[in-house]
Amino acid sequence: MKKRLVILGAPGAGKGTQARNICELLAIPTFSTGAMLRAQMQAGTELGNKAKELIDRGELVPDSVISALVEAELKTDRYRGGFLA
Repeated sequence: MKKRLVILGAPGAGKGTQARNICELLAIPTFSTGAMLRAQMQAGTELGNKAKELIDRGELVPDSVISALVEAELKTDRYRGGFLA
């Protein structure tokens, strides 16, 4: 059975800490758009470069870029058995 969980909360509320605990318990990967953005920027991909340009200007990364990132990431085998976001 696939497990898809989402944790929402304010910055510093403990989402990351609880996510690590839950992921370990359920043996599923965590899904973090922030971590994905950082990885894309570090890899110098087209999406990463676009996001970096916006962030460097102090702007938010638009939903269209985040949606493209999430769509591409969910197509990987890593999340086939479920995930926590």
